[in-house]
Amino acid sequence: MMTEPISVTALNQYVKGLLDRDRLLSQVLVRSEISNYKVYPSGHHYFSLKDAESSIRCVMFRREAASLRFRPENGMKVVVSGRVSVFPRDGVYQLYCNHMMPDGVGELAFAFERLKERLHREGLFDPARKKPLPAYPHTIALVTSPAGAAVRDMIRILGARWPMAKVLVVPVRVQGEGAAQEIVQALDLVNACRMAEVIITGRGGGSMEDLWAFNEETVARAIARSEIPVISAVGHEPDVTIADFVADLRASTPSNGAERAVPHQGEVRDTLAHWDARLQRAMDQTLQRRREQLDRARSSPFLQSPLRSIQEKRLLLDYQQQRLVHGMERQVQASRERAGRLAAALEALSPLRVLGRGYSIAQKEDGTVLSSIEQVTAGEGLSLRLADGLVTCTATGKEKHRWQKRN
Repeated sequence: MMTEPISVTALNQYVKGLLDRDRLLSQVLVRSEISNYKVYPSGHHYFSLKDAESSIRCVMFRREAASLRFRPENGMKVVVSGRVSVFPRDGVYQLYCNHMMPDGVGELAFAFERLKERLHREGLFDPARKKPLPAYPHTIALVTSPAGAAVRDMIRILGARWPMAKVLVVPVRVQGEGAAQEIVQALDLVNACRMAEVIITGRGGGSMEDLWAFNEETVARAIARSEIPVISAVGHEPDVTIADFVADLRASTPSNGAERAVPHQGEVRDTLAHWDARLQRAMDQTLQRRREQLDRARSSPFLQSPLRSIQEKRLLLDYQQQRLVHGMERQVQASRERAGRLAAALEALSPLRVLGRGYSIAQKEDGTVLSSIEQVTAGEGLSLRLADGLVTCTATGKEKHRWQKRN
């Protein structure tokens, strides 16, 4: 018993905690009629569920409402699932809806849609995660009932289409209690022992209840984690199961699954025959080209008379050698003539030739050549270079020469 007063907020939070911890109220299914249905700009859906005597407020948030496959209307009979809790601000308990389906669809169909939506959000149906089937499998595992007509059809079709493959039947129950667990164990066993390169799991047609083992979440997750590609071949063509969405390939029937698991030996033979013919034509064409090349080689002068060809090459070599020698001699002669011309030009420019004509070169004792009297001082020692020797002297004075203009 409480001895201290509490706030309304605290009371509402306490009641909310009680409801949230109740396992029964955490996931309930309610069948009733919709009333006061409104969709707000936020995308949330607000409505009430009522029967002849009572009603309850409901809310479906935008994320859950996006999965609706029909348009709810007032007066419509529906089945909803969700949790019961309290909105603390108003102190009113309400149903927070996760899923809604029109009444009459059935509980199995409702459960099917809920699981399908949840696995889709997890990405188990993503095409990017699906594995390719081997082109020419050596071993195929059939995870199915060993007593049904489906397994006989699959074995017959596999044998007719691709008899080279080994077919391994992994017997399981495909309906009833425990069937889903046996299918999961068989899929895990084939993967753990690497017993096959492709797995076909399925069964013949039946009601939704008969096919329900392939709608179980455990089977879907076993198919998703299989490292070996899985073909789902359940029921007849209109039948759709959760296994079909998760499998790497969905077949419309068990027979179709067997057809899609292996190639047809006749088609493979036709393909091999086609490539064999192309290869033969390519080889014939190559041989023909080689024969033509050989014929041309045989008719060549060199192969007909190798010695004559060698002699012709020797004559050509002698001719080239002669040309090379003559070219080198002309080059040497031209170089000699050019060197002579340069020597004569150099001799003409030589200072010694100038001295030979009666001129001399005046230099200081340090070797500086005099070009002006301004470079000389009285008493300074000088040298005069003549054509046939050197004379030393002393400068006694200097007088600048004055040129007189002649008329």
